[in-house]
Amino acid sequence: MSEKDTIAIQLVREALLQSCAPGQATEEVLNKVGIVPALLQTDDSRVPASQYAKLWRLLARRGDDEFFGMDPRKLKSGSLEFLCRSAMAQPNLATGLASGLSFLSLMLDKLPAQLVHQQSLAEIVLLEDDPEPRRAFTYFTYWMIVHGVACWLAGRRIPILSIELRCAQPDFCDDYRVMFSQNLRFGRPRTRMIFAADCLDLPIKRSADELKRFLAHAPANILVKYRDPESLASRIRHDLRQLPAEQWPETEALAQQLCMSASTLRRRLAEEGQTWQGLKDGVRKELAIAWLAEPSISFAEIAARLGFADASSFYKAFRKWSGSNPGHYRSLILNEAV
Repeated sequence: MSEKDTIAIQLVREALLQSCAPGQATEEVLNKVGIVPALLQTDDSRVPASQYAKLWRLLARRGDDEFFGMDPRKLKSGSLEFLCRSAMAQPNLATGLASGLSFLSLMLDKLPAQLVHQQSLAEIVLLEDDPEPRRAFTYFTYWMIVHGVACWLAGRRIPILSIELRCAQPDFCDDYRVMFSQNLRFGRPRTRMIFAADCLDLPIKRSADELKRFLAHAPANILVKYRDPESLASRIRHDLRQLPAEQWPETEALAQQLCMSASTLRRRLAEEGQTWQGLKDGVRKELAIAWLAEPSISFAEIAARLGFADASSFYKAFRKWSGSNPGHYRSLILNEAV
């Protein structure tokens, strides 16, 4: 994990909230993992993701709880290993996820979950019965475990199309959007994660040695999906979101705006695992998903906003990005029935 990958200090506070006594005990824990306790007093501080991973492991070990004390039942040490072992014995991601979710539903009292397959889309739904929602950090920690294990089982990143949460939007969301999806919706009737159903057919071929290596580096190998919010790609994405698609610059013009040559721009993006076309497609996908959640915006209008010649071109592109047609995605995202 690169040291430039960082985590907001607010997530450190959240991790400590129920799993560590305030005062001297908190300072001791932070010092052990190399985090300066004084950083807790500032809202704009960030810490290396590697230090956050060490904090996660230390708190889990001390409390014998891999879920930060956020459920009446402890997710006892060794639970992640058991989850992985049971899931990797399955033939594909669909059965592996179902197995893992069944285990977590047994272990955690307040977060039963179900995998639902609906045509070209799949969703993991939390079947909560409490009238009051959980903290955003609780939900995102759950998704971090489930999504991180799913990606490892499949041997590839599973793109998340949308996450809906019952809770209100927290004051800080940037890290969550980078970690999971730009399309986070709060105050919804239920908490769920939506992704392309074709991912469920991916085969699981993991060995005991691979599991040993995965566990040895967890949760750092899950947190590594955080991207540096100050990276060149992140800045470019931010700028693209502020402009109509028809005003997006070509490579040469963008490089000139950034005071560098086109070759330097391509090289720096490649160092971050990105391309200019990939960034544009990514932002188009983010915007399309957000607008599809608004029933008043027609497909033709979305196509025009994204710079497509017509709705048909948008349909083809959306299927390529998400594995689903926009009509099916809209019908699922607007279905509020529990």
